[in-house]
Amino acid sequence: MPRSTMLILIVLGFFTVFLVGWVMLYPSQDDPKNIQYVLWKTGLPTMDADRAAGTMIGDVDREKMILGKTREQLRSRFGYLTPLAQASPYLQNCYLSSGRTGQDVLFVRRGPWMVVFHGDRASELVLIKGC
Repeated sequence: MPRSTMLILIVLGFFTVFLVGWVMLYPSQDDPKNIQYVLWKTGLPTMDADRAAGTMIGDVDREKMILGKTREQLRSRFGYLTPLAQASPYLQNCYLSSGRTGQDVLFVRRGPWMVVFHGDRASELVLIKGC
């Protein structure tokens, strides 16, 4: 067997073992280290956007996906953003009690993530819970 073929097989074997190990270590779809979520963060459509938005709760780097982005960039990533007027009564009440009234906000899909905008860019990401 030629050396180049042997090298290719070794690399493919290592890559396969690496991927299988990763999938086995982080099998839960709600884990931010799950391969589907990690690939989704890079822009690949590997995960449902609602599930990905929920998985963001455990992601320590979630702000990097949001802050500094335009509304269009966020819509492209999440599919849609919900305006305050169309958010659930719970989210509207939380907004009112958050001290951010008068600020330009949108919610990531129908979930608990509120994005505050300054101008045309996201400036803050707020998890709405227990208000």
